[in-house]
Amino acid sequence: MNLHTLRISAVAAFLISALLASESAEAFRCGNKLVRDGMHEQQVVARCGQPTTMRHLGRAIRTLDYFSHVRQHGYTYWRRPGYAHLATEVIVTEYVYNFGPRKLMRRLIFEGGVLVRIETIGYGYHD
Repeated sequence: MNLHTLRISAVAAFLISALLASESAEAFRCGNKLVRDGMHEQQVVARCGQPTTMRHLGRAIRTLDYFSHVRQHGYTYWRRPGYAHLATEVIVTEYVYNFGPRKLMRRLIFEGGVLVRIETIGYGYHD
């Protein structure tokens, strides 16, 4: 291989690794703070402020896994028993954030206070 081919290969490898390391589709930024699925409603409000709109969509039955943790020797171990799936009713809530006409609006769906879905719903508008 010549030096030019080696440089092109190195640049291509770098670009591919950068794409693979980018944030997931289930995340977005509020200013310089990252919001991602799995966060609690209060964490999202602390990072993004109050949503433009909020509404309760209803209730749903969800299966939750029971997790316990044990601290040993300075480490936390999470254990997930295979038999401990609990069915529970959760409240489903929608938040919509309007960041203005030059940015995309975000629709966030929470189940039981936990962020489960982030959607882009087009460009925002002036209030």
